[in-house]
Amino acid sequence: MRPANAVIVLLVLLLAGAAATFIRTDLEPAAVEARYAADPASAFVDASGLRVHVRDEGTGPAVVLLHGTGASLHAWDGWAEALQDSFRVVRFDLAGFGLTGPHPERDYRIGTYVDAAAALLDALGVERFVLAGNSLGGHVAWRYALARPEEVRGLVLLDPSGYDPARGDSADTAFGDTTPFVFRLARSPLLAPLVRHASPRFLVEESLRDVFADDSQVTPALVDRYLALQRRAGNRQAFIDRARTRSAYRFDSLRTLLTPTLILWGGQDTWIPPAYADAFAEVLPNDSLIVYPGLGHVPMEEAPARTAADVKRWISMLPS
Repeated sequence: MRPANAVIVLLVLLLAGAAATFIRTDLEPAAVEARYAADPASAFVDASGLRVHVRDEGTGPAVVLLHGTGASLHAWDGWAEALQDSFRVVRFDLAGFGLTGPHPERDYRIGTYVDAAAALLDALGVERFVLAGNSLGGHVAWRYALARPEEVRGLVLLDPSGYDPARGDSADTAFGDTTPFVFRLARSPLLAPLVRHASPRFLVEESLRDVFADDSQVTPALVDRYLALQRRAGNRQAFIDRARTRSAYRFDSLRTLLTPTLILWGGQDTWIPPAYADAFAEVLPNDSLIVYPGLGHVPMEEAPARTAADVKRWISMLPS
């Protein structure tokens, strides 16, 4: 065998071996549910063609919580604990994530998420509420408020997506010009199969370190949960589908939104930098802004007590 050919064969074998090391099969929904829906508060509700994993806790005025891409309703555990003594706290796994699993038509447009959320809340009998969302969930939240303003008593946006300065009025993406590495992988026709079949623990851990400013909060249990829910059957393909989805640009429509809005932003967010907070604050006519210097992309998960207390105070000042 020629030396050049031998090198090529060796490289192929090395790449195949590396790929085999990280290949992980999908996990059956029942197995993941046994671990992450064991809490008595977990329930599954049929709505909009989906079997949605929901937690509905507490009594009082309703607060609805929407998580971000790759996350789940567990991202709001701290807020649920802090708020449920005063509020009815409703949170659920968006299609393609957590225990809800993929959308049957692989439709991950923002408008589809809005419609699905409306169908679920109608099934739960939630009529008027404060709506909070982080990242993708923040984008869904502000689009929901635009579409159904009569239902949203107040809007809380935590590092929301939906503003893309690089594209102007043409179309939006999840993160504009700061797209994280894992999203770039998912959008690559060549590398997407790695996202679909390989789930190296180190990559999940590094992604979490990217969104948390305090690395010490990225515990083995946290990595275990994100990794297991990622491997729930259908979720990895859904992540690819969502990463490749484009929605119509609606950001400028926020100028018409009169819903009281609280914007919370991590000052060390590297996924959607705090400069974007200024863009939201500038366009929203009825907003307040809090930037947390020591927090990252998921302030509700990184500092739940502090951020929930700020939200409680803000809600107390809303018109009844």
